[in-house]
Formats: sequence, C-alpha cells, structure tokens
Amino acid sequence: MADVVSFGEVMVRLAPPQFRRIEQARSFDVEIGGAELNTAVGLVRLGRSVEWVAALPANSLGEAVRNRAREVGVGTAHVKFSAEGRCGLYFLEFGAAPRAGSILYDRSGSSFALLKPGDFDWPAIFTGAHWFHVTGITPALSAGCAALTLDALKAAHDGGLGTSLDLNYRSKLWGIAEAGRTLGELLPHVDLLIASTADAEQLFGIVGSNFAEVAKEFHGRFGVQHVAGVVRETPLVWRNRFGAVGYSAGAFHQTVTYEVEIVDRLGAGDAFASGVIHGLLDGDFAKGLHYGAALGALKHTVPGDLPLVALDEVEAVLAGQGLRIRR
Repeated sequence: MADVVSFGEVMVRLAPPQFRRIEQARSFDVEIGGAELNTAVGLVRLGRSVEWVAALPANSLGEAVRNRAREVGVGTAHVKFSAEGRCGLYFLEFGAAPRAGSILYDRSGSSFALLKPGDFDWPAIFTGAHWFHVTGITPALSAGCAALTLDALKAAHDGGLGTSLDLNYRSKLWGIAEAGRTLGELLPHVDLLIASTADAEQLFGIVGSNFAEVAKEFHGRFGVQHVAGVVRETPLVWRNRFGAVGYSAGAFHQTVTYEVEIVDRLGAGDAFASGVIHGLLDGDFAKGLHYGAALGALKHTVPGDLPLVALDEVEAVLAGQGLRIRR
C-alpha cells in the first residue's frame, strides 16, 4: 500500500562527458529520467511510499530502468513489460555560458506511448493510496496516453485521492492548441496544479499581473484548489537563483530564493513537485512550498535526473545552515 501513485514514461539518458557535443562523443554517461519517476523518488526521499505505473519493453533496457527505480525505493508492482515498442532515449549536452544546454529526444514508438485505455485497473491501483501525480508530458505522448491520463485522474478523484498535474509543456511533443485542449479536459479533476505564468498564457490565454491573479483564474475556470510554481533567475548557465510561489485558499505564499551552483538542473522542477505534494499530504500547502523549494534547490547539485537528496539535507537548507562540511 503506497501513499502516492505516479504515472509516466521513463527514458534512458545519454550525456557526453566533460561538456562535449554529441558529435564529439566517444562515450556517454548513462542515467534514467522521467518527470513522474523523478517526483516519485523525491517523495521517497522525504519518507513517503510511492508506486510508479508505466510500461517498458520486455528486454534488458526495460529491466535496467525497472531495477533502477527499485534501487531508489520506488514500487514497481504496476510496471508492465511489453513485447511491443522500445525504451525511449534522450541525449543531453551540458552547456556553459554563452552556450545553453540542449536535449535531443529519441522516444517515438516507445512501449509507454503505445498504451491504450483499459491497460490499467486504476481503482485497484489506487486502493489504499492518498495521492496521484502525473504531468502534461504523459498525455502528449499519444492519444492512448491522453485517454489513460484522463481515466486515471477521474478514478483518483472518485476514489478520494488528492491529484496533481505539472503542466510541463513540451513544444517538441505537441502544439499549443492541442495541448491546451487536452490539458483543459484534465484540469477539472486536478487539486494541485504546478504551472508557470508563461504556460498559463500560452496554453489557456490566462494573463495576470502576478502569479496570484493567474492562480485565481485557474481556480475560477477549472476549480483547481492549489497552484504552485518555481521562480528561477538565470544570470549564468551554472549559477541560478531558485525559489517558489503558490496560491491556495485565498492566500499567496512565496519562499526564500536560494543561490544554486548547478551540477545538473534536470529534474529540479520535479523535485519541487515532490515537496509540494509532501506538504499537502500533511495538510499544509505552505510547508509543501518550502520543502519543494529546498529540495529543488538541492537537486541542482546532484548529477542525473533523480533527486538523490536526504531529508536531513532538505531540513538543513530550510534551517539556513551554511556550507561547512558536516562531520
């Protein structure tokens, strides 16, 4: 029995070492990553139990991904192995100012993208759980994934679970009009929305003079109870400022902003989502924002997509402890 269920694709990540371009590479560092699994791992690190729902190819790559999820404490009882499709890949080039980092996806025809409605028994999966998390990446992968996501959110709400959606708009996966229509159908079944003001305007035409006004419009139009987002300033590729804002029950919240030295920024937003869900499971949205901002800041210091951060490290950041070596 898990506290949280997450649903989403995981890919194998291949990155040339030492800031090389892909065309220069003679070897690649291998990691795994996927938004919903990243968030699942963050929740596990905060002390929650999580089951990850997905499909993987029935081969050694699929087994490697499943085994890595198990190693970091995520439940995989509802991961399907399929004879159809493949494991998605993505290639990451690390940047250094003035060259930005870049990602090349090779994920078409994955086992996950071939999923269709009825492939999972959502009421059975949600038995005993308290929260369901998904992102806008999942419905972008195929019509079948979009239908499954809607079915899952409806079943979660019917089962009394809290639900969260991180918009995570990816222009390489779908266009603005299609994304706005599909995600708009999901939002009435979402309790926590993680979004940026840019995505709100792009996808839904929601414009406000500040984050609170945008959040109020999401509440009025779709009934979303809690809206959260990250605040990021990027003076340099490898040095950013990172914090969070949120709106819930008529109140606006803002965290402190952390100076982060970036080892690997991928997955920081997913780590932030972990913290917000963690707080809401305790009935405390403001706590979630603060834990999310601290966990997201720390994720920047960890290679790979997964937020391999300890709870006491998060709480040390929240307590304002400095950079002295802890002996």
